[in-house]
Amino acid sequence: MVRVGIIGIGKMGISHLAILGANPDVKVVGVCDTAKMMLDAIEKYSPFPCYSDYKKMLEEAKPEAVVVSVPTKYHASMVQELLEKGIHVFTEKPFCLSPEQGAPLVELARKKGLVNQVGYHNKFVGTFNEVKKIVDGGYLGEIYHFLGQAYGPVVVKAKGDTWRSNPEEGGGCLMDYASHVIDLINYILSPITAVKASMLKSVFSREVDDAVFALLELQNKVTGVLSVNWSDETFRKMTTSVTISGKKGKIVSDANELKVWFKEGPFPEGYSKGWNVRHVTDLTPEVDYYLRGEEYSAQMDHFIKTVAGKASNTINTFESAWLTDRAISLIKKEQA
Repeated sequence: MVRVGIIGIGKMGISHLAILGANPDVKVVGVCDTAKMMLDAIEKYSPFPCYSDYKKMLEEAKPEAVVVSVPTKYHASMVQELLEKGIHVFTEKPFCLSPEQGAPLVELARKKGLVNQVGYHNKFVGTFNEVKKIVDGGYLGEIYHFLGQAYGPVVVKAKGDTWRSNPEEGGGCLMDYASHVIDLINYILSPITAVKASMLKSVFSREVDDAVFALLELQNKVTGVLSVNWSDETFRKMTTSVTISGKKGKIVSDANELKVWFKEGPFPEGYSKGWNVRHVTDLTPEVDYYLRGEEYSAQMDHFIKTVAGKASNTINTFESAWLTDRAISLIKKEQA
């Protein structure tokens, strides 16, 4: 049994708690939050020990792994403290407020030999993993353009201040939503190394961006476009997609459906010339516990298996999340 503690039980923290609580290989030894209302509910309706001070939880519960699900401004100091204590860490995205904060944590985790993972769940979505297989297999030929998109009705009116509306706490569309798309581009194609131009637009928010548009160049010199808008009411819920164009084919994929057109062979197994369609239900391995999507359970299962020595620490590492932080920083620097 892996002894796990959770710090922060907001929207994502409570989801992680539900998934971990159902995992037969996990013993949740502590749940921590500063909100008394949340702790009272957990204490009343669950068997999990609760704490209002995470330092006390670490001292008394002695977890070997901790899930950090607090606003991004707390990530750097909290993750450093956990690593120094020899504790494996899963932290929510984005990794840190800046690449300068994250770089020493990448090195510290490596030096300590500790499992480290960041919550970019799209790497556990079947359609996006299939896209990567097709790209890595060279079936699209020479890739010359990509488009990464995410749209949804997250901020559709002026609203009260929360951490999401505070840039110093990691709020804003770029940090909160565009980071998912940036991470996917880094994963499927190549790390973003240059930003030719970018625009960060406020639609309803006062202090942060609600839309992000950027021209990107990757390490392999492929160029493309990032377009993300969380104030788009034409979408019922947040939708992420990637489009990749090559000389031998083209892919258009979101989290539910993958469409790929091949001009000529050779083709991946099960595909043919012209348009091919695959659905996430055919591409995603089953999980023991379903909550909000298989990907949320899959990412947490991978973390636990890695801590237990049953999987390799190669997905969503601090190092890969640092590359996403670096791209975010470049987009900020080049905004018009």
